[in-house]
Amino acid sequence: MDLQTKALHAGYEKDSNRTMAVPIYQTTAYDFGTADFAASSFNLEQGTDHVYTRVGNPTNAILERRFAELEGGSGCLAVASGMAAIFYSILNITESGDNIVVSTQLYGGTVTLFTQTLKRLGIEARFFNVRAAGEIEALIDDKTKCIFFEAISNPSIDVPNFDEIIKIANKHNILTIVDNTVATPMLLQPLLLGADVVAHSASKYTTGQGTAIGGLIVERKELAQKIKDNPRYRDFNAPEPSYNGLVFADSAVSGILFTFRARMILLRDTGAVISPFNAWLLIQGVETLALRIKQHSQNALEMAQWLESQSVVLKVNYPLLESNKNYANASKYLTNGASGLLSFEVKDFETARKILNKVNIFSIVANIGDSKSIITHPASTTHQQLNEKELIACGVPSGLIRISCGLESAKDLIADMRQALDAE
Repeated sequence: MDLQTKALHAGYEKDSNRTMAVPIYQTTAYDFGTADFAASSFNLEQGTDHVYTRVGNPTNAILERRFAELEGGSGCLAVASGMAAIFYSILNITESGDNIVVSTQLYGGTVTLFTQTLKRLGIEARFFNVRAAGEIEALIDDKTKCIFFEAISNPSIDVPNFDEIIKIANKHNILTIVDNTVATPMLLQPLLLGADVVAHSASKYTTGQGTAIGGLIVERKELAQKIKDNPRYRDFNAPEPSYNGLVFADSAVSGILFTFRARMILLRDTGAVISPFNAWLLIQGVETLALRIKQHSQNALEMAQWLESQSVVLKVNYPLLESNKNYANASKYLTNGASGLLSFEVKDFETARKILNKVNIFSIVANIGDSKSIITHPASTTHQQLNEKELIACGVPSGLIRISCGLESAKDLIADMRQALDAE
């Protein structure tokens, strides 16, 4: 079944009312019926049966099943935001004293999470250049728990060599976690390339209209085989005190081992739960994602090609430009488009500021993936918490402008950008 068909039908069996639209189960709790069933549910003897909406809800479950199908994975966990998805993905396998190996080319909020919050928890982030995967092995030791990178980096717009990174990770029996927010499963399925876990900010292309905050974690099929009896992942293989000594790797739901533990430990205890209504909004977005991402990608490519011809523009970052350093990787992995995200450089922040203040169709917004086009100056907004050295490492010079091309006419978007650049 094609992805576009799965996006409309996967994960939903019509209920007794035969509703075409997925119902919203706006409920906090569930009637167990008997005391015995309630007790067994809380001891995880009922598997994924719903206990309390903090850890599971029928509407959320449809979103999870559908997105797992789109990514080609097994288990999926929907959470309150993309940052929660990244945080849970890391916290699910780490503890104080551990380290993670991460790309320097990341969204600014992710960098802050890794260098500030995780540092306070005793977890070290060790950075490598995503365009130099050979740096990774020197950073790995027996306390390394994962390699984390973005499928298309935001806002430097780099595309990694998946095969090389995954090969290194498998050599050391370490998980790979990929943020697939920008590419979406319609353009790239990292799990089918051998990555172990993907995380998403579903607030971007998945919802499509900027109406809902949410995050998603999806695990590769048969990931349990890599985790089971792996000394790096003790918490999956040791008795869990809060569930009467249950060993997650030996449980009946080992086919969704990674996301099940994140649900029943992290979501249970820290509660970054997505509301059923937001899950429902994301389901509506998923249904049109295949069509939208195609147009986003086409608009971005046309804009990038036009920007290359403008004298005020020093550099354009879009991986499907033949002049781009990522073109070889993009041609290999992104055969259906490279999303609506691009960036370009002008000489300094003052020039960038004038351009942003002159546009009419583009809105100055700290988001991406909306149906309406967005323009941002990352160094002063999404990445403003980073120092100059960190900004350069992330690929965010002071004159960088990020564009999220929406679904307007490419002709109109280029005309708007032309008048903004001409004013400069």
